[in-house]
Amino acid sequence: MFFRHFFDPRLAQASYLVGCQATGEALVIDPNRDVAQYIAAAAAEKLRITHVTETHIHADFLSGARELAQRTGAELLLSGEGGPDWTYAFAAERRARVVHDGTTFMVGNLRIEVLHTPGHTPEHLAFLLTDTPASSQPVMLFTGDFVFVGDVGRPDLLEKAANMIGTMEAGARVLWTSLERFRALPDHIQVWPGHGAGSACGKALGAVPSTTVGYEKMVNWGVSSPDEATFVRGVLEGQPEPPAYFAMMKRLNKEGPAFLGDRPPVVHLDDPAAEALMTAGAIVLDVRPSPAFAAGHHRGAIHVPLAKSLANFAGSLVPYATPIVIVAADEATATAARYDLALIGLDDVRGMITPTQLPHRGGARLLQMSARDALDQAAAGAFILDVRGQSEWDAGHLPEATLLPLPELHRRWQELPTDRPILVHCQGGTRSPMAASFLQRVGLSVVDVLGGFAALRSTRGHQ
Repeated sequence: MFFRHFFDPRLAQASYLVGCQATGEALVIDPNRDVAQYIAAAAAEKLRITHVTETHIHADFLSGARELAQRTGAELLLSGEGGPDWTYAFAAERRARVVHDGTTFMVGNLRIEVLHTPGHTPEHLAFLLTDTPASSQPVMLFTGDFVFVGDVGRPDLLEKAANMIGTMEAGARVLWTSLERFRALPDHIQVWPGHGAGSACGKALGAVPSTTVGYEKMVNWGVSSPDEATFVRGVLEGQPEPPAYFAMMKRLNKEGPAFLGDRPPVVHLDDPAAEALMTAGAIVLDVRPSPAFAAGHHRGAIHVPLAKSLANFAGSLVPYATPIVIVAADEATATAARYDLALIGLDDVRGMITPTQLPHRGGARLLQMSARDALDQAAAGAFILDVRGQSEWDAGHLPEATLLPLPELHRRWQELPTDRPILVHCQGGTRSPMAASFLQRVGLSVVDVLGGFAALRSTRGHQ
């Protein structure tokens, strides 16, 4: 058996290539949109991708399953569980096969059994693999967003991200039932989940890539919960706010994502072309480091620096179906940013410009303030906006502050005052410049508090 684990740190997302070296057949599980990486890896091992599947309709990235099957001629296997509301719209395509709990299929000499494991989502599947030439016992379980290393999939996303009211407690109870099935599996089975540390699909995901059923029975708080009531309370408490783009991902992945294909480097726009796009309403996305953005940027720009979490934050601040012009120091940086945006379906990148272009649109600055000055302003009645998550707020916050998590800014910014400056802070100073840029774009007067809550708490403690 050939096995390869792919991990994309930008999404904290895992996907898998497993192949039978005797027959040359291979299966890809949960591919993201960069399908070329799986094709190249299979070719290097002289394998043919004959099967493509995914554990569920993903909310945090755009699936590459449909495109990978089309490009390789592989059979596409999709969940038929969960009822009509969870049917893939493209399941009737020529190479798609609907599978259910108990379905088995062979990839060469590898036997795959489909397990229906609802709770995170109603249609969720896990895949139990047996390497039949080696043993009659299963050896691997691909769990998607069902069981992680040290955590379990969150059942509240449908309610919080897709606005399906009243689903999260019911999902938690269904997830508890699914976990009973997990506990009944042999301890030796390796567990390969769909996400690692840094994903918003859980609250305490471990950093190691895999685990075993037996180990999770010992240490995973969800798997080892003593009863259903304790589990339901625990799994619904302290979950991070889902990024705003999750609902869009659910819809696109259910309908069938557009094919990404091969794309050339991002185009460097000349001034007239950039001016025309901006005048027509294009979003200006500045991906430079935050100090450079604060020192000077185009008016109305949204700031999300090119870093590991660009897709996560851009998906909460940049609207879909709007052309995007990237501001970057060079074409390589802009091309890397466009790649990250494509992972969540923000595809309409028209090109890039450098910070020195269109000087008449430049000159905007992001005002910044020290923690000490911010506390003085707070004492004088300034409006303090905390853009951290609820769990961070619960762990400690300024009594004068108002909480509005960054993922909720796009729909709740009108709740904020317009008659005075808004002092924005996060935990350590990473998220607040992004949030401030969004608020600045919609016309509010904002100041970024340097060092965030950590600096505010330390400064107040020494006053």
